[in-house]
Amino acid sequence: MAKYSNVVRFRVKQDCGAELETAFRDCPLFDGMLGQSLIKTDQRQYCAIGFWDSEDALVSARPAMIAFLDSIRDLLEEISPELGVTDAFSGPVLLRISQHNTVSGSG
Repeated sequence: MAKYSNVVRFRVKQDCGAELETAFRDCPLFDGMLGQSLIKTDQRQYCAIGFWDSEDALVSARPAMIAFLDSIRDLLEEISPELGVTDAFSGPVLLRISQHNTVSGSG
């Protein structure tokens, strides 16, 4: 089970959604990343969720994640002057509830 997760919200520029989705599909997992989901929450808004071995793995992957962001930055719209083009959060995974009512977690 993933021990750490990050969530990033962003908004794509008009007519850039397909290109953004391809970039995520083609991006290999970063070292220490167990998996990733890309969710389309609105016509042009997305949320990416990463699952990690540990907080240290996420921290170590930040330079590679920033490089990936730089490669897609021109596809994204500014959310606000304070946030820029992403709204990111991260923290420990406390629970994972599966389809079969199995609950696992650290607390």
